[in-house]
Amino acid sequence: MTKNILIIEDEKRIQNILKAFLENAGYSIFLANDGLEGISVFHKNTYDLVLLDIMMPKIDGYTVCEMIRNEGNTPVILLTALDDEDSQMKGFDLLADDYITKPFSMPLALKRIEALLRRTKDCGDNSTILTYKEIQMDTQNYKVFVSGCEVTLTAREFEILRLFMENKGRVFTRENLINQIWDYNYFGDEKIVNTHIKNIRGKLGVDCIETIRGVGYRIDKEN
Repeated sequence: MTKNILIIEDEKRIQNILKAFLENAGYSIFLANDGLEGISVFHKNTYDLVLLDIMMPKIDGYTVCEMIRNEGNTPVILLTALDDEDSQMKGFDLLADDYITKPFSMPLALKRIEALLRRTKDCGDNSTILTYKEIQMDTQNYKVFVSGCEVTLTAREFEILRLFMENKGRVFTRENLINQIWDYNYFGDEKIVNTHIKNIRGKLGVDCIETIRGVGYRIDKEN
């Protein structure tokens, strides 16, 4: 089935390049020219992924991302010329799944889109419930519960937690996590893993992911 991608971008040149490249790759593309229009178009259809510019008129991308995330787990990739760490951290704090800085390589952007969509699809392909202490993970319906209350994770946070819960007791280095979760040639700072771990811990509110100083992270085996 063809995947639907919504592009919310006010720069026509970038919008047209993305549209042409992604349509050539077999995706159905929908367009919005600013944040306000983006929210309107988002509500008119079901999308497999949203490509979202940050610096836009009327409503900026951060606000749009927050609004989308408040309504569900649709994967969101931020597109922006803001390449400083604080801007990227803000995007991930608002539950964006990835962050691509301009100017960017279209072939590499396509690989990152494919990787995120593949990870999201894989979560629905294997019906199983994973548990650890108060945490329950429904991998078919892409949901996480803590003591019966649903917790919203981004696609990447979900995959990190799933990897830990499927491999209780195994220690993963940041390099391990980059190689297994970031399913493309990632050239950014490995410290981005720390941000995702911090976000997962904060959302779950459960002492579950242990830091092994100087090595990495794990979920310990239950006694």
